[in-house]
Amino acid sequence: MRTSTRIAGVLAGLALSLTGAALAAPAAHADVPACINMASQAGAEVTDAVTAACTRGVSGDPQGCVSGLTGAGVPGGAANGACRTAAHEPR
Repeated sequence: MRTSTRIAGVLAGLALSLTGAALAAPAAHADVPACINMASQAGAEVTDAVTAACTRGVSGDPQGCVSGLTGAGVPGGAANGACRTAAHEPR
């Protein structure tokens, strides 16, 4: 096998593996279902507003998450905890 072909193959494999890792990494940190579950346990009805708020928490907008959850009827402390869960922040 020629050296140039081998180098091209190695670079292509490296690019594919890095792309796969980049695509998988955000999903590993996202926990929308756990956030929704905590909001539900706090007495809120699971609505599109709750799901949207938890999604904001996952995407790095904790204040928007808390505001959305409190607007949907989740008490402040529970909303804060649910949004921290969504972002996987340490307590």
